[in-house]
Amino acid sequence: MPALWMGAVQFLFGAVALVLHDDSIAESFLIPGGLTLLAAGVLHLVLRTRIHQISYRDALVFATLTWVLTGVLGALPIRAVTGVSFTDAVFESVSALTTTGATILSGLDDLPATFLMYRQFLQWMGGLGVVIFVVAVLPMLNVGGMRLLKAETSGPVKDDKLSPRITHAAHSLWLVYILITLGCALAFFLGGMSVFDAIAHSLSTVSTGGFSTHDASLGHFDSHLILNIANVFMLLGAISFGLHYRILQTRQLSRYWRDEETRVFLLSVAAISLLLALYLLWHQRYQGFWEALSFATFHLVSFITSTGFGDQDLTSWPVAAPVALILAGYLGGCAGSTAGGSKFIRNIIAFKTVRSDTMRLLHPAAVKEIRFQRQIVAPDIRHAVMAFFSFVAASSLLFTLALMGTGLDLLSAFSAVAACLNVLGPGLGQVGSNFAVVSDTGIWLLSAAMIIGRLEYFTVLALLVPAFWRY
Repeated sequence: MPALWMGAVQFLFGAVALVLHDDSIAESFLIPGGLTLLAAGVLHLVLRTRIHQISYRDALVFATLTWVLTGVLGALPIRAVTGVSFTDAVFESVSALTTTGATILSGLDDLPATFLMYRQFLQWMGGLGVVIFVVAVLPMLNVGGMRLLKAETSGPVKDDKLSPRITHAAHSLWLVYILITLGCALAFFLGGMSVFDAIAHSLSTVSTGGFSTHDASLGHFDSHLILNIANVFMLLGAISFGLHYRILQTRQLSRYWRDEETRVFLLSVAAISLLLALYLLWHQRYQGFWEALSFATFHLVSFITSTGFGDQDLTSWPVAAPVALILAGYLGGCAGSTAGGSKFIRNIIAFKTVRSDTMRLLHPAAVKEIRFQRQIVAPDIRHAVMAFFSFVAASSLLFTLALMGTGLDLLSAFSAVAACLNVLGPGLGQVGSNFAVVSDTGIWLLSAAMIIGRLEYFTVLALLVPAFWRY
């Protein structure tokens, strides 16, 4: 199924290139798209089976192989159009599909429009795939505490389902995703973008992907209005789409505030943005408060939602500011959204767990239950959350050391790993503009990091445990 879909998408873009008389790149889409459709169709006919239910093991294997397969297939037109190596093409494709937004390309302004829209569409397609995966598969597996999505939050697999069947739930999420994307495109157009740029950037904004049709990203438009529009839709993309659907049904906007994860997420964005603006003013990077607040808020939202859009040259900021933005990427958005990072549902539970354990040291006899959304958080969920953060730290360390072994300095290696594990996109130092300087070995490592981070660590790492295949 993923191969059929990818082949259809490539064939469609090939047809669009022909209609637009962009014959020079049409075959770059039509040939791989046609071959993929043919191969996938034959395999489907030969191996077709009716699957009524899948096991946890099947879900993990299928999810991982889907991202790997689509990443490789999506790279074929990229390599054909740009002439980059297969390694770099796979990196670009995986970056798009995982909504990371890290790129090895430059000179985007001069590339064919059809190809640029293909990159944007891959991000939009990957974003919805992430939403379906996170709200449908992870709660079954309790990956890093994500069973809370089933027990305590809106989602298609909790007892009060979005719809009686998962297919209907997927259609509901499609509807919300498309409506927000259309709203974003219209807002960008009214804000001053061309029709092409408005559509292209709406695809990568709602998916929190961060690809742009310009090397200067949103800085190309030199507009605070554009930045503020992007802020709104990046935040919408980083909030649970299950929650969006509930609000669409009930017309009760107050649900955003009543949802604990969303409330803490929005308050954190506001507080960190204000602190960052004051820090930039203190270092006299900007003269006016509102200018500093506008740029600080945009970049903070871009990083914490793992979108990765840029406007200002972060190398001109005091060094602590861009490092703080990279660290904000680890916080992430809300569960059930397109955002990367650790997700605020885990951040909240981890904070409450540490606070509870600290209070227990001071008052050993005290009995303090940890609650999320007024419901008691079970011990196994707390343990899963803390184990998740251990994997985040260990993965960051190991990947950073491996990248340094390929020749990158500490700052460049750490920011590259943080950008890929958190599906964030931009890095610092040698990878500040793009990832073209990274060796082939490093590129494959970062491609793996993007898939591991996108699939919430345990989903991929479980496949490496021998016991997983024995039982």
